[in-house]
Amino acid sequence: MTTAYIPGPIGIFDSGYGGLTVFKEIAEKLPAYDYIYFGDNARTPYGIRSFETIYRYTLECVRHLFGMGCNLVILACNTASAKALRTIQQHDLNDIGPLHRVLGVIRPTTEMIGTVTRSGHVGIVATTGTVQSNSYVVEINKFFPDIQVFQQACPMWVPLIENNEHEGPGADYFVEKNIRELLLQSAQIDTIILGCTHYPLMLNKIRKYVPEPIRLLAQGEIVAGRLVDYLERHPEIDALCSKQGRQVFYTTESAESFDAKARLFYDRPVHARHFEL
Repeated sequence: MTTAYIPGPIGIFDSGYGGLTVFKEIAEKLPAYDYIYFGDNARTPYGIRSFETIYRYTLECVRHLFGMGCNLVILACNTASAKALRTIQQHDLNDIGPLHRVLGVIRPTTEMIGTVTRSGHVGIVATTGTVQSNSYVVEINKFFPDIQVFQQACPMWVPLIENNEHEGPGADYFVEKNIRELLLQSAQIDTIILGCTHYPLMLNKIRKYVPEPIRLLAQGEIVAGRLVDYLERHPEIDALCSKQGRQVFYTTESAESFDAKARLFYDRPVHARHFEL
């Protein structure tokens, strides 16, 4: 029996709020498409949890997005992309449906890094969980085995941003410290990937402590550009994406709490609906 597919929104999943910075870029590049944003904010942070728990939580939310009519889901979360994406792609999608797709944020960034770095020395700033997963190192080495990757965990950056303290002077201490620790690993680093979707909110402060001409790469613009390319190369998937310019937001947290924080990341008012898992 053949499964009948009906065009539906593109699903955007995040365990917290940072994925809204990726969604903002995607919506700007593809404004005609419909979207459902699903934030599992009640169970954030994912990064402190086990591999199995992150996979289980992510799969649960992805299934809900498919149940809401999405055929394509973007994991706009580094932790979920690092620890759940591959298992979902290789094991779960076969049972869910042959034309359902799940994409992440790590691979689009790593695929193009070879066109950016000249020295072959690339730095990563990310959460502790993403650094420990080693996902960026593995993915970059797949495409560019000669590139050397240096990682630095920045455990305080996300709490500073989510508490709206990232623009204050207290944040300078942690940003300067972590950038210095990264650059001490190699004097040849010429490109730094912001390996967390929260970090674009601190871009100006990060630039303050990153010497010229080191280049900073934020994921949102890269992921959005690669999604445009993906849909052009896969017209069969593009045909399954509805296009009426609608956006709907769901959160497992209280809608009021989500709306208050989401505006910081999405740069405009957001009106979410509560979703009970």
